[in-house]
Amino acid sequence: MSEMLAFLQKGGPAIWAITALSVVTLTLILWKLWRLVAAGAWAGARAEKAVALWQAGERDAARAAVAGRAGLRARLVRAAMAALSGGMGQAAAREETTRVARALLAEARSGLRALELISVIAPLLGLLGTVLGMIEAFQTLESAGSQADPATLAGGIWEALLTTAAGMAVAIPASMALSWFESVVDAARHDIEDLATRLFVAEAG
Repeated sequence: MSEMLAFLQKGGPAIWAITALSVVTLTLILWKLWRLVAAGAWAGARAEKAVALWQAGERDAARAAVAGRAGLRARLVRAAMAALSGGMGQAAAREETTRVARALLAEARSGLRALELISVIAPLLGLLGTVLGMIEAFQTLESAGSQADPATLAGGIWEALLTTAAGMAVAIPASMALSWFESVVDAARHDIEDLATRLFVAEAG
């Protein structure tokens, strides 16, 4: 614990900000993972079964397959079936399905902007801390004049570089998590579009 406090003190205000960002990043990643699991981002079997039943003409069984399901794909299929069965016409049903799909994808993407912001800000904070630390190190060197100790300068420089390393240590996992979450959302979007298209084609046929 004392070593951690010493590390934070050497890094200055920037390292404290980066430490706070690291806590926010970890919390955000765990929260987003929980939200995606709760939203059934990887669950699509029920939706696939419902669409297959709908294509086979078993409309009641298709509705029952996704009844009460909380997954993104199941909710989209349920909304599309309701729109197609509501007597509003193909065009209006398609618009309603598109509206629901957009809302579901917006829900799936919630929190990703914050991760993107952290992946940009963390390295910049680290660089700012390094620049400020370098300025302080060279001011110390200037005030020492001809009696300057190279070891003192080197110590000031490596302490200044701590913030850059810390900023990168936060930005890298944030960027990796962001890319992974985006790939999950993209896969869900592709499946949603495919399921909706198959439902409308079956209805038109």
